[in-house]
Amino acid sequence: MEEIIARAKTLVEALPYIREFYGRTVVIKYGGHAMVDEELKHNFALDVILMKYIGINPVIVHGGGPQINRLLDRLSIEPSYVEGMRVTDAETMDVVEMVLVGKVNKEIVGLINFHGGKAVGLSGRDGDLVKAKKMTIRKENEPDAPPELIDLGRVGEVTGINAALLESLSGQDFIPVIAPVGVGPDGRAYNINADLVAGAVAAELAAAKLLLLTDVAGIMNADGELISSLTCQDADRLIEEGVIAGGMIPKVRCCQDVVRKGVAKAHIIDGRTEHAVLLEVFTKSGVGTEIIRP
Repeated sequence: MEEIIARAKTLVEALPYIREFYGRTVVIKYGGHAMVDEELKHNFALDVILMKYIGINPVIVHGGGPQINRLLDRLSIEPSYVEGMRVTDAETMDVVEMVLVGKVNKEIVGLINFHGGKAVGLSGRDGDLVKAKKMTIRKENEPDAPPELIDLGRVGEVTGINAALLESLSGQDFIPVIAPVGVGPDGRAYNINADLVAGAVAAELAAAKLLLLTDVAGIMNADGELISSLTCQDADRLIEEGVIAGGMIPKVRCCQDVVRKGVAKAHIIDGRTEHAVLLEVFTKSGVGTEIIRP
C-alpha cells in the first residue's frame, strides 16, 4: 500500500508542471547514448508518448553521427572535420541522407508507434520544413592578413522553419520526428548540426522548453560540480574563463540563442539517465543544467 501511495504522490507532484506545459511545445534534441542503449531507447519513446497523452506537444530532432560514420567506414570513405563540423561532399551527403532519413529517423518513428504513439518522420526537405543556406567558416589569420574562408561542402545553416507544417501535425496528435537535413534555395540537400535545427525549431514554435540530450550530466563548474541553473551572462563568463570548453561551447551557444529569441528555458541534460525527459519536465529539481535569460 505504501508503494501505491508513493506513486499517487508522484502523480500529484507532477500536476503543477502538467498544468504549466499543457498545450505548449517542448522541442527535444535526441542523441548520444540515449539513441544507442536499447532500454533507454524504449524509455525515451514512452516519455514522449506520455507527454503527448497529457496535452504537451513534443517535437523531436535527432542526430546520428556515429551511425553515419559506421556506414562511411563500410564504404571506405574517410570522414573529415573542421572545427567539429563534418566536411560533406556530394558522396558523403548521400550517405548522410541515407542514414539519417532512411534509417535512424524510421527507427525512432517505428519505436514510438510500437509503444502506442503516433509519430511521423520528416526530413527537413519535406514541405520545405528546414530551409538552409551553405555554411562557410571564416578562419582568422595574422592581423594584417585577410581571413581564410573554409569550404565545408554541403554543410548548411538554418534560414527558416516551416512552423505551419509542424503545428498541423501536432494539432492532429502526431509527434514530429525530424532528421536534420535542410533544403537550399537550389533545391539541394544540406547537412545541418542537429542542435542548430532543434534550436531553430524551438525558437520558431515559441516552445516552452528546448532539451538537448547529451552524454554528460550537464555543465560543470571549475570544481567539477554540476551547475543546475545558469544565465546567458554567466555562461559567457564561464566560456571566457575556460570552464565551459570544447564540444560543450556550441551546445551552450545554441541554448543562449534560443532563450534570447523567446524560449523560456533551454536545458542540457544527461540522456543516459533513465526517463531523463520526464524528470526534467515534471520535477522541481529537474536534471542537468538549465540556461535562462538574461
